[in-house]
Amino acid sequence: MTGHLTTPLKPSEAMDFYDIAMRQPAAVNPWKARLALNFKSVAYKTTWVPLPDIEKVRRSLGVPACRTLADGSDYFTLPILVDPSTNSKLGDSFDIAVYLQKTYPDSGAGNLFPPQEIDYTYDQDLPAWAPPLSKRKEEGAPFDEYSKFNMYIDRAFSAHVGLMGSNMPLDSQASKDELVRRAGVKAWEDFEVKGEAREQMIESLRLMLGDLAKLFSKDTTGPFVLGKQASYADLIVGGWLYMMHACVPDNEWQEFRSWHGGIFARLYDGLEKFAEWQR
Repeated sequence: MTGHLTTPLKPSEAMDFYDIAMRQPAAVNPWKARLALNFKSVAYKTTWVPLPDIEKVRRSLGVPACRTLADGSDYFTLPILVDPSTNSKLGDSFDIAVYLQKTYPDSGAGNLFPPQEIDYTYDQDLPAWAPPLSKRKEEGAPFDEYSKFNMYIDRAFSAHVGLMGSNMPLDSQASKDELVRRAGVKAWEDFEVKGEAREQMIESLRLMLGDLAKLFSKDTTGPFVLGKQASYADLIVGGWLYMMHACVPDNEWQEFRSWHGGIFARLYDGLEKFAEWQR
């Protein structure tokens, strides 16, 4: 990243935002970035990249992979944000949020990272074919409390990604084939979790969200962790909620919304003002 504006309200040019091409937005980390961009009210235009083209696009922009597969090879994914106002290129959703806050602190709905203690952990194992998680930043890094929360939330929801995998609204058979290759499975049908296994995973999700609901219940003015003040902690969870809405059957989504007194339904609805997206 190069260049830094002092305390500008907004960038002088629209940013370029790269998301995964689907019939509707469903990728969790682009959703986190989109919510942050809309939170900060910055102008941007979206480029939709088919899954098989992500590596080529990322390399062409000179943005290195931020994750690795189990064999140590690079895992190329999105989002990417290019800000021509500062000649900056970022390829990780957390880094994008930090950049937006540091470079445009006074823009939009306020501080993405207000000081707070975020008391939540999750350490269960992930499915073998779950996408690799971003490596957490070192202790003491900027907004470390949020970085740790991001890691735990990604792990918690990734443990239940089997509920979403076979319903991802990818745009083509080529994209499905690419996801099969990346996951190391034999066929698209291998992503499907059904029957008793699905019922068990749904119950596991309900219990996980019950633990997470305690964090969102501390300030009863809601719907955010800090009550009426949204922060990046809410956007982290929101990214997963927006993915789930796009990737599970509607009857299950309605069931999920009803759990724990509707606390995550209120969070999802409360984030709608930051959820606008462009075709």
